[in-house]
Amino acid sequence: MREAAFVRQNKDKWLKFESLLENKTSLTPDQLSALYIEVSDDLSYAQTFYPKSNTTSYLNALAATAHREIYHSRKEPGSRIINFYTREFPLEFHKYQKQLLLSFLIFILFAVVGAFSASGDAAFVRFIMGDEYVNMTLQNIAENDPMAVYKKMAQTDMFLGITINNIRVAFTVFALGIFAGIGTVFVMMQNAIMLGSFQYFFYEQGLLWESARTIWIHGTIEISVIIIAGGAGLVVGKSMLFPGTYTRLASFKRGIKSGLKIVVSTLPFFIIAGFLEGFVTRITQMPDWLAILIISGSLAFILFYYVFYPTYLYNKIKTNDEPRPNSV
Repeated sequence: MREAAFVRQNKDKWLKFESLLENKTSLTPDQLSALYIEVSDDLSYAQTFYPKSNTTSYLNALAATAHREIYHSRKEPGSRIINFYTREFPLEFHKYQKQLLLSFLIFILFAVVGAFSASGDAAFVRFIMGDEYVNMTLQNIAENDPMAVYKKMAQTDMFLGITINNIRVAFTVFALGIFAGIGTVFVMMQNAIMLGSFQYFFYEQGLLWESARTIWIHGTIEISVIIIAGGAGLVVGKSMLFPGTYTRLASFKRGIKSGLKIVVSTLPFFIIAGFLEGFVTRITQMPDWLAILIISGSLAFILFYYVFYPTYLYNKIKTNDEPRPNSV
């Protein structure tokens, strides 16, 4: 795109942003955050294609002013973290709903493949889960405590071990997105097939409900955030395969930055999942209604934060946007 066309296409937006910065009384945090993201994107584009132009200098100054305005009054690091999780990330994640949906569909597909494979081959579960784990589970079933595996470790050790391992898996799923997203899909395939075959194994033993009500106490959040991390890997892969108007390198950098934000957003959820697995899942005698409450509450929490809240925040800002100025 020619520089003149780029300026003409975005001039009104920049002037609106500049006006908002000058008239602080009419400035809302939501508007400022949304416009700051847009101007930062425009600055990245200008730096790529018009690195020494007046347009780039102007946008750099505008972004710097906005950055000072956003952060000058923040005296505690904690407020930056709160803003990231409540405003900055959800607002940006709105545009990655397609990658999230694709990640979900990929995971569900391979989970079904895992269950179907286990139904057609009795040795498949042992191949996936390992003889030791299957034999231990069969022994637990014989002793009338099929979910005893969650009681083997000390609570704190299990919490820490599971949390660290899940975070490692999430970052692996994200990082392998650099292979055009194929690495991400492969790791998700492994985890999904394992889950599908594992659940079918308990179905075959007549323990589908017993296993589901126990496993999904922590698994609802754990599996959901692995899928979300898969979305982050797909963001990176898409940035390489479809750079759009950016150079491939510039698009890749943007994809890495956006994907990393998505993975970072999952860290508190992995901690919650680890806590549930270490301290709550082991209570296998809890009443069904309590297990259902935890599972449904976890699912509602995930759907709210990653699906409904980003859309709500985006629409709220879009609705509250002030009219753009008509002239320079």
